[in-house]
Amino acid sequence: MALLKNGYISLSELKNEKGYPSEERFNEGPVAVIECIQEIPCNPCVEACDFGAIEIEGPITDKPKIIEDKCIGCGKCIAKCPGLAIFVVDKTHSESFASVSFPYEFLPLPDKGMEVEAVNREGKVVCQGEVIRVINNKEFDRTPVVTIKIPEDKFDVVRGIKRRKEK
Repeated sequence: MALLKNGYISLSELKNEKGYPSEERFNEGPVAVIECIQEIPCNPCVEACDFGAIEIEGPITDKPKIIEDKCIGCGKCIAKCPGLAIFVVDKTHSESFASVSFPYEFLPLPDKGMEVEAVNREGKVVCQGEVIRVINNKEFDRTPVVTIKIPEDKFDVVRGIKRRKEK
């Protein structure tokens, strides 16, 4: 398993997990992608979803699963995940761009319109992106959610941004 070897899970391994949406679902609009890969006692994502789109089928140590037809991609689950393991991907953002929303617990926060370097699960820069939204409200309990626009072909690769340097 890549997680044990490299410290992160590979995309091919992720696609075999319960939390990874189907290609058909990605083509329908925004959807939560659950990259929770360890069996630990946790369920804030289940409680956060007003639509019942996340479930844990067995004991609380089972990995959460996305119910594709119930998920509207609202993103409430992103900030509630203590493992920072949930993203919302919108492959249909525009004709040639996708968007990815992710938790961001660094300062300074990026600003809307800012050009950023988008990184993969390993933390390596894979493309340029543009910040299109930053949500930092009380409901998110001090975990801001950043949304960036990226080339459509990077929707399943990009999972964050490179932290900008202080001037």
